[in-house]
Amino acid sequence: MGIFDQIKEKLSHEFIDIIEWLDYTDDTICHRFERYQNEIKNNAKLIVREGQTAVFINEGQLADVFGPGTYTLNTQNLPILTTLKGWKYGFDSPFKAEVYFVNTHLFTDEKWGTKNPITLNDERFGLVEIRAFGTYAFKINDAGKFIIDIVGTDNNFTNFEINEHLKSLIATRFTDTVGEANLPIELYAANTTELSETCREVMQPEFGSVGISLEKFFIENVSMPEDLKKEIFEYSRIDKLDLDKLTKFKTAKAIEAAAANEGGTAGAGMGMGMGFVLAQQMGGMMQPQMGGQQQVPMQQTGAMPPPMPVAVQYFYAANGQQAGPVTFEQLKALFANRTVNKDTLVWKQGMQNWAALNEVEELKAFLGGSTPPPLPGQ
Repeated sequence: MGIFDQIKEKLSHEFIDIIEWLDYTDDTICHRFERYQNEIKNNAKLIVREGQTAVFINEGQLADVFGPGTYTLNTQNLPILTTLKGWKYGFDSPFKAEVYFVNTHLFTDEKWGTKNPITLNDERFGLVEIRAFGTYAFKINDAGKFIIDIVGTDNNFTNFEINEHLKSLIATRFTDTVGEANLPIELYAANTTELSETCREVMQPEFGSVGISLEKFFIENVSMPEDLKKEIFEYSRIDKLDLDKLTKFKTAKAIEAAAANEGGTAGAGMGMGMGFVLAQQMGGMMQPQMGGQQQVPMQQTGAMPPPMPVAVQYFYAANGQQAGPVTFEQLKALFANRTVNKDTLVWKQGMQNWAALNEVEELKAFLGGSTPPPLPGQ
């Protein structure tokens, strides 16, 4: 290479400048382009690739922003910087400015989770604790705002640095959202899709305030203590059953089992009881022939048996709605599985108004610890 070629090459390197950034990582969000004393030559080439945005900062102030493309840097392509620098008639000498390249592609599969259990107040189970975790995806939609508010002077900003801030924001807003949803506890795990979309809409404004767009938000799991799961499963089964039919079914099965046990005491008692019933039926049929005299039926002698007792039926309030009627035993079962409690309003025939369960005398037995009346004469 001749001496004149060396001079030409040296001059070309001195006066022709190319500003670009090739990202060889998958976690860098923002990278500051390093130049000697931050000097940029007049008519330098700026190359911004797809998925990037270039931001010029002058003495801490946001200047020009460039999307994908190739640009020749002069007063026409740097209108804001030209104003900040006070160039009225263009410039010929190098100038100083910081250039940041921001990745605008989608950052996916970012993890989030609740560090501590979330306490909720459920109407049936009282205070309960749940945990949740999932993933989210975001991208930078306002590079200038993101650099000013988040990056600052960091020369290489990664998604690890922003994730800690974002995960804290997500956990806080998720707690607020599920608390305000006021759903029955078992529905949180069954409605993760709807809850995920609601959370994304709630969080988006706060993400947008720093130049970030929350593109996707997923709740993968909502967990709760094992003992609470068992209670929910038991309540769900009881809630689907017809308690009256269940009682009759169990009674029939018990009679069948007792009758099958012919050698035992229960079988003997059952056989005896069946014998009494059969004897009464046969005696009733044979009474007209006994002693050759016409027997007068009981109904004609005026000895009428008392009417069969009518089981008391109770109505109760559930979620602002009237429910029932149910028997005493059914209401006791509802109290046991926490469908009703001591403050639930109940009503039966003969009561003028609805009253709390713990104010109805015969229902106080549900609460336990009842005190017997004083002995006679004391």
